[in-house]
Amino acid sequence: MSVSRAIRVAVLLIAADIAASPLAAAEIPQDQRRSGYSFMTPDTQAMQDDDTANPGMLWVLDGEALWNSKAGAAGKACADCHGDARASMKGVAARYPAFDATLGRPVNLEQRINLCRVGHQQAAPLAFESRDLLALTAYLAEQSRGTAIEAGIDPQLEPFVAKGRELFMQRQGQLNLGCANCHDDNWDKRLAGSAITQAHPTGYPLYRLEWQSLGSLQRRLRSCISGIRAQAYDYGAPELVELELYLMSRARGMPIEAPAVRP
Repeated sequence: MSVSRAIRVAVLLIAADIAASPLAAAEIPQDQRRSGYSFMTPDTQAMQDDDTANPGMLWVLDGEALWNSKAGAAGKACADCHGDARASMKGVAARYPAFDATLGRPVNLEQRINLCRVGHQQAAPLAFESRDLLALTAYLAEQSRGTAIEAGIDPQLEPFVAKGRELFMQRQGQLNLGCANCHDDNWDKRLAGSAITQAHPTGYPLYRLEWQSLGSLQRRLRSCISGIRAQAYDYGAPELVELELYLMSRARGMPIEAPAVRP
């Protein structure tokens, strides 16, 4: 049996098991919440822990170069406004997605980078999942490594956190599954040989061995939504940002690990 077919079969078996269960588990108690790191094998943990072995650090190095490079019609670098990112950006990633007063809604870190590019550098926005946008995001996130997540504290974000939670709980797609059915009800079980984690996004953007590349949280969310045979939202869609915000808010207090490594 091929790997892809094995994954499809495993998903269908979990779906059948969930459908047969009369009750869903409650949300994970705060004192039982764990980073995805704790579910990884020692080899994968060691790769994340050693910056010389962590492939995600290649994007961090690229991001540092971009931070100091002038761009756009304004001829400005990020560093021209923000200075040394090791000081000015420490803790920033732990607060995103954050409320944008001009737009009247939350934006994630990638969107904030693009808003700065357009508004201050007079440069074209970077494409989602492009090497440059991932590199800048990874560089900024790495400055917050070890900082406790505090996303969602702003009272203006409350209705958006609620929408994200609703989407997390909502069953959808041909398999009629919601995020909570795997990550609240079945965490610490296995799907096609891989651990089912609690979906705390402590390490994004992260290097996924399956992808052989760095990827954003929205890439992972879109992949999960497609996996339950539902229509994935576009990158940057309000629904994905709200889901991202909810996931970050429920991981509040956990340290940022970016760039993490996962299977």
